[in-house]
Amino acid sequence: MTVESRGRDVIVGARSIRVHEFGQGPALLLLHGGGAGANGLSNYGRNIEALARRFRVIVADMPGYGASTKGLDQGDVFGDLAATMLGLLDALGIAQAHIVGNSLGGACALRMALDAPERIGRLVLMGPGGIGTTRGLPTEGIKKLIGYYKGDGPSREKLIEFIRNYLVFDGAEVPDDLIEQRYQASIDPEVVAAPPLQGPSSFDAAFRMDLTRDKRLKALPHHTLVLWGREDRVNKPSGGRTLARTLKNCDLYEFANTGHWVQWERAEEFNAVTLSFLSQAAA
Repeated sequence: MTVESRGRDVIVGARSIRVHEFGQGPALLLLHGGGAGANGLSNYGRNIEALARRFRVIVADMPGYGASTKGLDQGDVFGDLAATMLGLLDALGIAQAHIVGNSLGGACALRMALDAPERIGRLVLMGPGGIGTTRGLPTEGIKKLIGYYKGDGPSREKLIEFIRNYLVFDGAEVPDDLIEQRYQASIDPEVVAAPPLQGPSSFDAAFRMDLTRDKRLKALPHHTLVLWGREDRVNKPSGGRTLARTLKNCDLYEFANTGHWVQWERAEEFNAVTLSFLSQAAA
């Protein structure tokens, strides 16, 4: 499904953030993943319509992606993203929002809750980044993600391999037009000049990108739903169990025969369980 929206640009500090809004109700911010060519609409094309029946759905292109200002602070990627998305809520006049975050967006959502807990309602995290990243070697999927702009640079072949072999369980299900859309976005000269994810730039940066080392995590009070594909080749599924053990109020739902992109691969189930979980906040 392709969601059509021209969106608008919202100024947050020195950045311009592309925002699309759908529906009415409590605010729900959707944050996309960090793969090459990612943006909000392509990430949540199979979910927006269902979620917008009950919520004011805000789909943002995070800094470095889509139509938003390029470039990220490589010394503290999650902190930079979180500060900007909290600034976006300010610019939109939203005191508190629920957040759905996929991969990089999930790490951003967690950091937002850690930095400004009063601004966040409930959290839905799909294969979030930043969970135990300094413990053991990175997955092959992470290597492919970070290496996309390295070596001989971006290519359609590299992106096809990443999406069909690492992002989802069944690569044949991904349509060619989605891959082409993401490829064209990935070769935007501004993105090529400043790739959003280049790998930790220092030892300290690597530790800042491991949220399980943040002492505030165990005290996080937010009701959290963690969704993880058991065949995720980007972020290790064991991360879901780590969060379930660590967070005070965390439910974990593992999806069989599913990769990193739960909200796309298992859209109907994702929409149902997310709506049920978020609707409890108003009960």
